[in-house]
Amino acid sequence: MIDGFKKENMTNSIKFKIMKTKITLLIALMFGLNVGFAQSNEECMTKLSLMTESAKAKNYEAAYQPFMDLRKDCPKYNKAIYVYGEKILNHYIDKSSGAEKVAYINDLIKMFDERMANFASESPAGEYLTEQCQLKYDNKAALGLSDQDLYNCFDAAYNTDKENFKNAKSLYVYFKLMVSLYDSGNKTAQNLFDKYDDVSEKIEAETAYNSKKLNELITKEDAGTALTKKEGKYKKYYGQMIEAFEKVQDGVDADLGDRANCENLIPLYKKDYEANKNNAVWLQRAMNKLYSKGCKDDPMFVTIVKQKNTLQPDASTAYYLYVITGEQKYLDQTMDLETDPFKKAKLYYRAALDFKNSGSYGKARQYFQEALSLNPSNKKPYEHIARMYAASANSCGDDNFNKRAVFWLAAIEADKSGNSSLASSYRAKAPTKSEIFTKGNAGQSIRIGCWIGRSVTVPNL
Repeated sequence: MIDGFKKENMTNSIKFKIMKTKITLLIALMFGLNVGFAQSNEECMTKLSLMTESAKAKNYEAAYQPFMDLRKDCPKYNKAIYVYGEKILNHYIDKSSGAEKVAYINDLIKMFDERMANFASESPAGEYLTEQCQLKYDNKAALGLSDQDLYNCFDAAYNTDKENFKNAKSLYVYFKLMVSLYDSGNKTAQNLFDKYDDVSEKIEAETAYNSKKLNELITKEDAGTALTKKEGKYKKYYGQMIEAFEKVQDGVDADLGDRANCENLIPLYKKDYEANKNNAVWLQRAMNKLYSKGCKDDPMFVTIVKQKNTLQPDASTAYYLYVITGEQKYLDQTMDLETDPFKKAKLYYRAALDFKNSGSYGKARQYFQEALSLNPSNKKPYEHIARMYAASANSCGDDNFNKRAVFWLAAIEADKSGNSSLASSYRAKAPTKSEIFTKGNAGQSIRIGCWIGRSVTVPNL
């Protein structure tokens, strides 16, 4: 029994020693791993510092190797790897040629994939897939890519993450490639028109977003609150984005050109109407296109508008009913139905243009001013008002001096629009200092008659 007891104690002792050894080894292993992680972390930090400091100094040759090491050994360490990596690789793309240039281009494309994989939450697919496509487009000759290859790239980016496909230049290129494929017979007219609508709707969405943000800052300023330095930068940024998207829309419209004229549109819509007469999106796009291309007098426009109004009445159908009938009740209904300030401002602006073009300047000014109150970031109404004043100078004064005084009013509105050259040209047409001296009315207020109904102060000498 004693021997059995000793054996059991010895067995337990051995088990304890084995367990103790395992724990010691585990602690040692964990300590070793921690040391390894610490060393690895320290190496990543050192290389990141070398890369960023060199890149900030535009010494991209010195930044290149640490950047490549970071991509390989510490791909998730810091987003700066990819931010500065883009600058580094673009430097090498710019200074290289031939096969070497192609290799750097492909490496930058690969790096965008790595960024999306390692920092997905901060690297929207729509943005970085578009970056890849734009890079390919900008280097299409070196890469040997066709318009179809490039269109497929942009189309995949758009369909993968439309919300973050926000690059104005890339939106234009996307549509330009569609036009090229249509002209070469590889896309149908319906493909072309659909893509035009896709891109135009995206431009409108981005313009609306930036306009809303800019209007918030303008309203704050108008209320007498000074903007912070950061807000001032944002104000400039939002204005630049609106301008960029407006230029893209102008480019897209120009590229579409006569490819979408009444002669092309009407037969297409007649052919497809029966199959799409219960498709509200198709009807909306069709009537928008027919209106914008001057086909509003065609019976097909009337048919589509009435069908859309039956299927899904809204502010746009009410407006087009006004266009067809000329009845004010439909225009009033348009403004009552639309609740979104940006869209409502567009409707007021569109109506104002129609009134201006028909010579109803008083009504046009009223609607331009409504558009300005809803969307103050859009300064175009001021220029239209200025041009209407200038066009009326000869008929809105009782003598030569007062007629030309209208140009002071026109210049004031042109200044508000930001068109300084137009404002200067109007001031040059206003009475001169010698004429003011002869008239003897410096500093006095002159009432301008007819539809203008405004007063203007004669400049002091």
